[in-house]
Amino acid sequence: MKLKFGERLIEPEIRRLYDLRDVAFDSAWFEGAPDRDAYYMYRDLSLTPTDAETITRYQLRYDITIIPPLTMGLEFVKTYGHYHPRVNPKLRYTYPELYEVLDGDAHYLLQRAKNEYSVDDVILVKATRGDKVVVPPNYGHITINPSERTLKMANWVCRSFESLYEPYTALHGGAYYELINGRLLHNRAYHNVPEIRVAYPFDVPDQGLVKRKPMYELIEEACLLEFLTAPEKHSPLFRELYSR
Repeated sequence: MKLKFGERLIEPEIRRLYDLRDVAFDSAWFEGAPDRDAYYMYRDLSLTPTDAETITRYQLRYDITIIPPLTMGLEFVKTYGHYHPRVNPKLRYTYPELYEVLDGDAHYLLQRAKNEYSVDDVILVKATRGDKVVVPPNYGHITINPSERTLKMANWVCRSFESLYEPYTALHGGAYYELINGRLLHNRAYHNVPEIRVAYPFDVPDQGLVKRKPMYELIEEACLLEFLTAPEKHSPLFRELYSR
């Protein structure tokens, strides 16, 4: 599963199905299921050396993830789920992230933690090819492939932090599970979970986030991605994202 990007062939980091056992709904299914690759992550990509220099200078990283169409018993295949750390201990903002669906369909399950065992907002963002999806500050997120097609997506993110997986491990996954029958089932390991909100992406032209424009091209206007490294300067953007 090498990926050709520019002139390079990139080896992936691979998440296996058994790696997802601790966050899956249908734990019993893993007892008799063979292990296999669940999804592939290609990190820190650039088309040219000049692009690589620009990406590094702006403290960004461009990745691609490929998720084949799989099920884990009663649940669609998904990413493990993670939160991001705070930009600064003195600020309430954690790092955001920006996704683009390159092919297939994606459901992004976003949740904002209230405390160790509860969340106060949960959003399911349904996206298709070309859509741009922003994970706002202070939200954890899971990506679900809810279709019979391979999901290919890209992301821009600040390069100067590591993802936090432990909260999802501790609570056996996200606040909801999306099952193959279409149900969204509350994860009872959480003490308090609000009703899930369903949202859809929309264009944000001022940030260069439009469906018809590939997200990688923002390398030519990398200053527009400042909201990923300095979210405290872009509060109005985040307030408007999923309020419609």
